[in-house]
Amino acid sequence: MAVPVARKTKTSRSKPAPAVRRISPLRFLRRWLIRALLGAAVLLAVWVVSYKVINPPTTAYILSEKRYLGEIDRQWVDADLVAPVMLRSVVAAEDANFCLHTGFDLDAIKTAIDSGANRGASTITQQVVKNAFLWHGRNWGRKALEALLTPMVEMTWSKRRILEVYLNIAEFDEGVFGVHAAAWHYFGIGPESLSAQQAASLAMVLPAPKARSASNPTSSQQRRIALIQDGAQLIAKDGRAACFED
Repeated sequence: MAVPVARKTKTSRSKPAPAVRRISPLRFLRRWLIRALLGAAVLLAVWVVSYKVINPPTTAYILSEKRYLGEIDRQWVDADLVAPVMLRSVVAAEDANFCLHTGFDLDAIKTAIDSGANRGASTITQQVVKNAFLWHGRNWGRKALEALLTPMVEMTWSKRRILEVYLNIAEFDEGVFGVHAAAWHYFGIGPESLSAQQAASLAMVLPAPKARSASNPTSSQQRRIALIQDGAQLIAKDGRAACFED
């Protein structure tokens, strides 16, 4: 009779506990910083694109002036209700190559650098970005954001829309913002009735409205007004107004 052989039982080996994955505080902070930056970039992009169809209710500078002065004069007006010569005049005065560049006028920048000028290279698009989305100042952080947002505005807005927003948020006298308020403030008429000389006079005060007057210009400012009138006629003839004309 065969003797049964005892089977060897397999000894169960205990599996090693899974290693606990530790995330270093520095890596955790970096991850959330990247997420925060991406989130901020998305919100900023949505804000920029929204102003393509939504009229900016106010700006940081307008709010600061309102706190300082107590009240400001401003009323939005569509570009269709502004005399076309006003649009041409502000382009002639501020950014004659407005229709030719995509946000940055490289020729103007080079000329400003070569001449050592403090101003003259900023395009209307850059001024819209600064006034509508950022703050006034010369620090590098603001300039970097301006350089980032300017192409975004050019890619998503029409040239006419850029000019329309500019004319509605620019300051024309202390506490007087936008071409509607400026036309009534200086000449007692609506922006649709501005003459070529009146439009050039309003464009002349930019970008130093607190130091210039459209209704009482100095002799040098009168010469500037005449130059703006000539420039407005010129860009109408040579096609540099085509991108924002109806």
